[in-house]
Amino acid sequence: MIPFNFVYYRPDSLGAAAEVYEKLRREGVSAVYYAGGSEIITMCRAGAIEPRAVIDIKRIPECMILSPGDRRMTIGSACTLSQIGESRMFPLLALSCGRIADHTNQCRITLGGNLCGSIQYRETSLPLLLSDADISLYGPEGARDVPFHSVFDGYMRLKPGELVVAVHVPVWALTAQCAHMKKTANEKIDYPLVSVAAVWRDGCLRIAFSGVCAFPFRSQAIESVLNDRTMTRGERAQRAACLLPAPVTSDAEGSGEYRLFVFRNTIDEILEGWENGTL
Repeated sequence: MIPFNFVYYRPDSLGAAAEVYEKLRREGVSAVYYAGGSEIITMCRAGAIEPRAVIDIKRIPECMILSPGDRRMTIGSACTLSQIGESRMFPLLALSCGRIADHTNQCRITLGGNLCGSIQYRETSLPLLLSDADISLYGPEGARDVPFHSVFDGYMRLKPGELVVAVHVPVWALTAQCAHMKKTANEKIDYPLVSVAAVWRDGCLRIAFSGVCAFPFRSQAIESVLNDRTMTRGERAQRAACLLPAPVTSDAEGSGEYRLFVFRNTIDEILEGWENGTL
């Protein structure tokens, strides 16, 4: 049970959603956009947030699209992880979705909720960072389509009142050679010590990480090192560990030292599979 009252809105268009949000803002009413709601409900029950209005976007058609096209695939922000995984249209994202939480929660957690949530891992961002994805946003100032990496820097950097409508993935990424590894302290559904997504394009490795630092990231400096075959796999993994963009996370899941150990071993495993043709 949520221990406070709030007003529930269910607009059927992007314009109506933004209009409601702006009206509430002018009235001084705190509001959140809602799709799957798993994190919002949990945080409300825990007293971490207390919005006075909820704007449900599941009736907005643009947020529910899950469709391939001639040049790109579109995935609506209100699509659940299970829908994305079961579609199998974007294999790397399907792998990422299938390793977040358990199946019951995958049926509730949405792409937009994972990208915009407060939980730091945001693992669905990794395939999007690697695939030259674009993102459609909508807010009180109207619509904008931008490269995903321009608004995602560890977390979504949205304008006030803006919501994620959909992401667009170029067709080359749907069939690219890829790999995904998630290392946890205990069970498969635990938060990651290290989660890694990799894509190969034009013979070069692209790679992104979650868990090792306090935010997910893709590093071109690390990619440059990992693509340098003049070094051994171990040397490349060691150098990559020296190029992390922030301090290594140390928490109840694992110490920083242990995370670095897992990070290096996972990179070695990725490189070995690539070089031996087993990935």
